Amino acid sequence: MEIRKAKITELELVKEISHRTIKAVYPHYYPFGAVEFFLAYHSDEHIRQDIEDEHVFLLTDDEGQAAGTVTVNGCEINRLFVLPEYQGKGFGGKLIAFAEKLISQSYSEAELSASFPAKEIYLKKGYKAFEFHKILTENGDYLCYDYMKKELL
Repeated sequence: MEIRKAKITELELVKEISHRTIKAVYPHYYPFGAVEFFLAYHSDEHIRQDIEDEHVFLLTDDEGQAAGTVTVNGCEINRLFVLPEYQGKGFGGKLIAFAEKLISQSYSEAELSASFPAKEIYLKKGYKAFEFHKILTENGDYLCYDYMKKELL
């Protein structure tokens, strides 16, 4: 496994990882409008800006195939996605540990917005929910998530 900064030429790869994961996992937890909101939020424009700002990282498996991505901006962990075929194999944990190590160089705590499918994983990693949010999306659907924090040692 290797984690490295994403290049601008890999924008489509980062988007594919994000969108494939959202389409595979999120419909089990969220209504249609919320899933569409997630997909629109992880747009070319947002991903491009994060790559240009050098906040986006790619995780590859032992054969060099992209397995996941994470965006680290200040003390925040964002856009952490692991392709469905790699889930449950430690790839997400590697991305979380990488992001926390990077954040700990400048901050004493990590923060993130946890979707329903990811919340349990973050709780197991020591994160604590401190704010609940909901966003009204199309069709009157709601996107609900928790804002979480973890003190880093």
